[in-house]
Amino acid sequence: MQIPKQEIILNLKKAVQDLLGQETEPQLEHPVDESHGDYSTNIALMLWSNKELIIKNQEYKNPLGLAQKIVDSIIHNSQFMIHFDRVEAVAPGFVNFWVSKNYLVNNLQEVLNKKEYGSKPQDPNKKVVVEYSSPNIAKPFTVGHLRSTIIGDAVANLLDANGWKVYRDNHLGDWGTQFGKQIYAIKKWGDKEKIEKSERPIKELVELYIKFHEEAEKNPEIEDEARKWFKKLEDGDVEARRLWKKCVEWSLKEFEEIYRKLGISFTENNGLGYGESFFEDKIKDVLDELNNKKLLKESEGAKLIFFPQAKFPPLMIIKKDGASLYSTRDLATDKFRLEKYGKDIVVVNEVGAEQTLYFKQLFEVEKMLGWYKEGQRIHLKHGHYRFKDQKMSTRKGNVIWLEDVFKEAEKRALALAGEEQGGADEAAVGIGAIKWNDLKRSSNLDIVFDWDEILNMEGNSGPYLQYTFARTRSVLAKVKNQKSKIKTTTQNSKLENEEVSLLRSLNKFEEIVEEAGEKFAPNILCTYLFDLAQKFNLFYQKHRIVKSENEEFRLALTQAVGQVIKNGLNLLGIPAPEKM
Repeated sequence: MQIPKQEIILNLKKAVQDLLGQETEPQLEHPVDESHGDYSTNIALMLWSNKELIIKNQEYKNPLGLAQKIVDSIIHNSQFMIHFDRVEAVAPGFVNFWVSKNYLVNNLQEVLNKKEYGSKPQDPNKKVVVEYSSPNIAKPFTVGHLRSTIIGDAVANLLDANGWKVYRDNHLGDWGTQFGKQIYAIKKWGDKEKIEKSERPIKELVELYIKFHEEAEKNPEIEDEARKWFKKLEDGDVEARRLWKKCVEWSLKEFEEIYRKLGISFTENNGLGYGESFFEDKIKDVLDELNNKKLLKESEGAKLIFFPQAKFPPLMIIKKDGASLYSTRDLATDKFRLEKYGKDIVVVNEVGAEQTLYFKQLFEVEKMLGWYKEGQRIHLKHGHYRFKDQKMSTRKGNVIWLEDVFKEAEKRALALAGEEQGGADEAAVGIGAIKWNDLKRSSNLDIVFDWDEILNMEGNSGPYLQYTFARTRSVLAKVKNQKSKIKTTTQNSKLENEEVSLLRSLNKFEEIVEEAGEKFAPNILCTYLFDLAQKFNLFYQKHRIVKSENEEFRLALTQAVGQVIKNGLNLLGIPAPEKM
């Protein structure tokens, strides 16, 4: 079924071309106030700002007059008007569209017929790598790691729903100078047997990491010892490699359990993702290409890339001791992606906003090398969790462990349900609260950590959406042999305002999913779902569903609302329990 938005845009383009001989790209929005229609455009106001165009067409006295001419042109298209009740020009120059009730009811049938409503078929020409989570080995999975993990997963889901072939990659930080510090600390102060037997080995490693930094403040020379150990690691030293592998093994065991609880998975490298260490033997080819293209310059023993016209500060590629950096390994990673997925691959890095300059440098180098074109490399930035008066810092030991967040979330979910012992649903509700309270806001903003906010279970929250979905299932469970066929000819004149409002919301879902995917913005979908849930709960409170005069239609409406909420929650990576 043709989406009204597409029809509106086509007809607006034709009307402007006929009236003004002008090509245009109309912008549509959904008015906040539904009395202003289902769609609205300011195209007449935008055209009016083009003074030369208006001078040539002096018969239009003001934007409202131009808007009215556009309306007059559109409403004469009887084929177009089949799907619309009316189209109006309103001051100061908007054009508003009201979708017909017949169309909305027919769309309801489509929601019921299509289990994956909101998702498009896969387009073989659209391929994207979404890199997200990417925690550092031997570091704790804290609340700070939530953002990249949750946002990246939701964005990957949205792109998949929009027809992209999505490669989900976890670029684990399993290489780098921090391992020199970790190895030094293990050998100096560690008890390997104690770490091996610990239920949370990463916690033991973190305590050693914190101790290293405390000692380094008193004795800075140990930083050089750490660098030496990383150089040994790169050079294949047996002891360095052995301890590094143990750190990876201990860490992955804990990470896998966290990902299981969050419902997060990756597709690349058998689900592990391609960590930095995977590219160790691929760095030489990158360095050779940089040298052949004369992009590497030596400075004080290190090797850097200098940008034309000093567009950005120089980017270091090799340290003076010959060791690699993030930049070296990231270049090797992105070259590998071109070779593996094809030259048209789009790569999205979901990484904190503090890395903005670095990614600008990296993307510029990749353009200088001729690897990627403009728009193929995207840095999706997120803000960070922080305390009111300071940043969270692993090396200082002032962080919130994610495991503690899980425990508190389940505890509050139990309290919400009035239960004494937890189960699968309580875990789902807790995860729903954690994810929703992150995804509902613009991802680039920092979040001040507050237990009551991060685990909010009421109002605009994950549990509220889950509860609304469970309510739709409860209603349907009361009716045996529930039918999904709708009589579209009898109930249109009887539709209540709340029913029409729900139909309008359901009609927007596919467009919302498309917009959220195009803008890498899960919060757009959250805003929509919360509004839909509020409208359904109002409808539920005001009108009888089972055994009402219009029972068949209202059951179908309830079923469709539940289906859309479930589909939306799935895209956000949030469970939708059948009962609560």
